[in-house]
Amino acid sequence: MHHTNTNAALAARRSLRLYQTTIGAAILGLSCATTHAQTNVTVYGRVDAGIDYQSNVATTGGNSGSLWRAAGNQWGTSMIGFKGTEDLGAGLGAFFLLESGFDATNGTTNGSALFNRRSYVGLSGSAGSVKLGKNLFIDNDIWFLDPTGQQFVGTATLVNGRNWQGANNVIEYQTPTWGGFNATVQTSLGEQAGSVTNSRKDGVSLVYSNPTLELRAIYDVVRDANGHYVSVYDTSKELILGGTLTIDKLKLFAGYENLRAPDAAAGATDQVHHYWLGANYQLSPALTLIGAALRVNANHGGGNANLFMAGANYSLSKRTLLYVGMGTVRNGNNANFSVEATNNSPLPGQNQNGAYAGISHSF
Repeated sequence: MHHTNTNAALAARRSLRLYQTTIGAAILGLSCATTHAQTNVTVYGRVDAGIDYQSNVATTGGNSGSLWRAAGNQWGTSMIGFKGTEDLGAGLGAFFLLESGFDATNGTTNGSALFNRRSYVGLSGSAGSVKLGKNLFIDNDIWFLDPTGQQFVGTATLVNGRNWQGANNVIEYQTPTWGGFNATVQTSLGEQAGSVTNSRKDGVSLVYSNPTLELRAIYDVVRDANGHYVSVYDTSKELILGGTLTIDKLKLFAGYENLRAPDAAAGATDQVHHYWLGANYQLSPALTLIGAALRVNANHGGGNANLFMAGANYSLSKRTLLYVGMGTVRNGNNANFSVEATNNSPLPGQNQNGAYAGISHSF
């Protein structure tokens, strides 16, 4: 009798353990399903710092001198960001991105906003994607046409940064890619009562790409608080055309940019023509050589200049690289373009040389 009771107790305990195991597996499965349904969040960023030199920087009293300084964003913007995606089913997905740029040499952000580069949310599916929030302005796509990768000596230099603006209050739509073709339309609402154009930005980007060839056309407008185009390097109309050609380890770049400010004051510069050619050559899996030549012509006494750049990137790993860049700007009689995309210009008619080197680590 005692033996029979013992067997019954053992059987009961086995049944209880089986029940607990089954319940545990169900809870674990439900937990995993819930985890997969949650947003997948990634933290990413880059820290870039080095040293920078410029000659003939204009100082007070009509003098000029050399400038040595730490390099914070000369090769690329230091940044930290958060991005996430969620599969909503039926081919629809949700996403968000928060990104802030900063200067690694002093720890300050690039502007007063917490997320000064991007802060948007959106949906994507078979019909394309929609973004709402803050983003880089559409002309930043010139990055794909810039042989330097938009370093401080690059396509932004001779147009005083006109082609790397930010955009608030953005509504953006990007089509799917069909046979290598893709289009993006972006508007940045001015939010001015009584007007839909004051302080508003609009742009469109058209792309064709395959493994060898890439062609881009970008057109955008930036209006002032009155809806006008009064400053060629700030509130103006912009057209960018260009392409790249990849031949084995060599990548060739060519581009043209036109700026127009039809509402500029009489006699002020209201049109700028900007041209460039360049190349990247992968000398080894770790070492890439960079070369570029750029020219600008500005009307009504705005002057002209030629900018030449040579540089190299050396990857120590997938995350860390060493970089060096050197440039010289040869200004016409009335021009005072800087060798770098900064306000450290020379006196009118003076040439300027520059160089920087540093380390960039991505995570």
